[in-house]
Amino acid sequence: MDKDQCAIGVDLGGTKVKVALVDGTGKILRKSRMATRTENGPDALVQEITRAVCDLRQEESVGPAGVGVGVAGQIATNGETVRLAPNLDWHDVELKDRLEQVLDLPVALVNDVRAATWGEWLFGAGRGCDDLICLFVGTGIGGGVVSGGRMLNGSSNTAGELGHMTVDLHGPPCNCENRGCLEALAGGWAIARRAREAVAADPRTGAPLKKLAADQGESITAELVARAAHAGDPLAGRIVAETAEALIAGTVGLVNAFNPQRLIFGGGVIEGLPELVERIDQGVRGRALKAACENLELLPAELHNDAGVVGAAALAMRCDEKKGADS
Repeated sequence: MDKDQCAIGVDLGGTKVKVALVDGTGKILRKSRMATRTENGPDALVQEITRAVCDLRQEESVGPAGVGVGVAGQIATNGETVRLAPNLDWHDVELKDRLEQVLDLPVALVNDVRAATWGEWLFGAGRGCDDLICLFVGTGIGGGVVSGGRMLNGSSNTAGELGHMTVDLHGPPCNCENRGCLEALAGGWAIARRAREAVAADPRTGAPLKKLAADQGESITAELVARAAHAGDPLAGRIVAETAEALIAGTVGLVNAFNPQRLIFGGGVIEGLPELVERIDQGVRGRALKAACENLELLPAELHNDAGVVGAAALAMRCDEKKGADS
């Protein structure tokens, strides 16, 4: 990418929207964020995104190559329509066309976790690597797979739903209506659920965790479990160990199936429990096929919360370069 080129990246999530102007080296020149307001429907949210993009263009007085938008949802194979975004309550929203009409810029539309994978691959922990997997463990779990220097999209553009691999046939129910998914065992919502169930089942053992939540005026969350585990609480420590085991099981399957050179971990759960990367590394090397582990590196993500906007902007620049090469 031309270091003098730039594009705007948008990370459209269920609770917040981040917008950033990014140059050709992956550096964020300016960014803003706002709450995701879905109550007035897609048109109102498109208007807010448009204003944020226009504000960045005006402040920096630049002509971006385009706009990349990472959406927490499923994108149609045509790359133009948000088929389903549960947290936004969107169904079949023609987002690409709407934004291009008002912005007069080309728009690239992608799933938000795949956008973050683009960011880590091009400018983060995946730089210079043609075979990698990014696994983002947050409230939910998702990821992206790069094989032979190509991002895998899948036949219907849904590749990367790594959190919905079944790792326990008889495991707990998942939000996707399956059972025993990796997300249902190791996602942030699942960690919080297990902790609440454990406290209810054994109030004496769960008393310190319950008290910590009460003292801080919050419910039992994955973040609270992480803090309690670091403070030495046995129940929280047990839940973290179970989470690590689930992530090891899922990662072994990924390593054996795709034989990546790098496996990159990001997301809020990993940020709160960074020691999980080392625990997963040790577990994978003891269980995965030896040949699949020969060149394997397990690394923490580098771009943190900016991976989505950086990756979305990078995708917009790549699309612009391809368009120029084809013209």
